[in-house]
Amino acid sequence: MKLSNLIRLAALVLLVAFIVTPTSFAPVFAPLTRYDAPAIYTQTSILSLTLSHLGIVAVATLLATVVAVGFAILVTRPFGEEFLPLSRAIANIGQTFPPVAVLALAVPMLGFGTGPTLVALFLYGLLPIFENAMTGLLSLPPSVREAARGSGMTGWQRLIGVELPLAFPVILAGIRLSVVISLSTATIGSTVAARTLGEVIIAGLLSGNTAYVLQGGLIVGALAVLIYDGFVVLEKRIARRMGRS
Repeated sequence: MKLSNLIRLAALVLLVAFIVTPTSFAPVFAPLTRYDAPAIYTQTSILSLTLSHLGIVAVATLLATVVAVGFAILVTRPFGEEFLPLSRAIANIGQTFPPVAVLALAVPMLGFGTGPTLVALFLYGLLPIFENAMTGLLSLPPSVREAARGSGMTGWQRLIGVELPLAFPVILAGIRLSVVISLSTATIGSTVAARTLGEVIIAGLLSGNTAYVLQGGLIVGALAVLIYDGFVVLEKRIARRMGRS
């Protein structure tokens, strides 16, 4: 096994061990506390916060993927080219407005909790998925399109059976970027009472407990790196299977 894979495996084991039994790591974080403050965040289960954090990111990414890929399919069809400026403008909304501003605007309508966070992550994740999906669909070799058309396939059959499968590795790269962005951005959801790992970081900032801040940051960072690597491996395998580099 390669050294890099061993490092990833060790990081995964440590991450799971800390999430499941965080108190066993108290001696590691104790030097970062002051005035006999707790070394491990225990107000809420770290495992439940992690699962909630990942769940919010997964739902937001799924919604963003459906909408962004739908827009990309629309604007890459002859009848939908005129909607490209509008689609790109919608996809850019999340990058134009800071997530904090989206939360502030969403709270009066949706109330405190998960809702505003989902809206912010959904908008923030649209652009990378949309751009990659559009690139993947437009970069298909013309010979492939002609071969599919020459075999008598309808437009819908070409899209489902040929274009989307071949463009999938590129689309997946956009989803990867969206997930990694959302993993870190989701932490601010705790400012509006969403159950995310931001709760641990905020508790540390409010109490001046560096150990809490480090715990929340390390979990989010480790999740982002491991999930990023997982997507990269998946993309390469799918690309090889599809015969694309």
